[in-house]
Amino acid sequence: MEQHLPVKNLESKIAAWERALGVMQTLRKDCPWDAKQNNESIRQNSIEEMYELAEALVSGDPKEIKKECGDVMEQLFFYAMFAEEDGLFDMADILNAMCDKLVFRHPHVFNPDGSLISQVGVRGGEQVGNADEVSKLWEQVKQKEKDGNKTILSGIPSSLPSLIKAYRMQDKARNAGFDWEKKEDVWQKVKEEIGEFEAEVGNMDPQKMEAEFGDLLFSLINAARLYKIKPDNALEKTNQKFQRRFTYVETEAKKQGKMLNDMTLSEMDALWDEAKAKGI
Repeated sequence: MEQHLPVKNLESKIAAWERALGVMQTLRKDCPWDAKQNNESIRQNSIEEMYELAEALVSGDPKEIKKECGDVMEQLFFYAMFAEEDGLFDMADILNAMCDKLVFRHPHVFNPDGSLISQVGVRGGEQVGNADEVSKLWEQVKQKEKDGNKTILSGIPSSLPSLIKAYRMQDKARNAGFDWEKKEDVWQKVKEEIGEFEAEVGNMDPQKMEAEFGDLLFSLINAARLYKIKPDNALEKTNQKFQRRFTYVETEAKKQGKMLNDMTLSEMDALWDEAKAKGI
């Protein structure tokens, strides 16, 4: 018999879920805009909402994270309603399928029937004691899943942003045992790729330069992964920092009655250093 830990504030959460279902169903029936939507029409909205949630997560603002989570949830309710109207599946089917998959993919926590195993962390006598071991087990179990991915990398969406896709490919390969023996070894590969890129810059062959630059980026993403850094998060924080500092330079230049195009590089550098000194 399936078991799980008790849920805190269960009644209020069920009530909120019922309210959300009711609001969405009412809008689907009575709002002209909601009534005309379908999978294709809101696909772009869903992508935008996920990016807005990702931005909120980088900012760390709880209020924004809560708001954007709600916007993403709205999209999921839409897809469930569309499918239910077509007689395909409904929200209960979605949640039950999710739970079935999670139980199947966590044999170190659940028995096949969904009951908790007697000693969490033990799988057939094998200790599963940390997150890395769970990740490796996750990939092994997914390969056994009915209608699951046929190869380790086939489950990575082709539409993922390239930076995130590279990280996910490397991480999945790691779970299959394909990784550096020591993380420090990656730096030799990075240096090798820098050298190969510099050589092609000297040759001025655009296609080979692009290929080698791609290899260099891939090696740097590998280094980030090995040192527990999410490269997309790191780059986005740098993007935001650059935007703040460049905006400071532009604003201070205007205070001096100047446009950036009229300033020397050394004048702009001085304002940039001011921004850094102020912790901008």
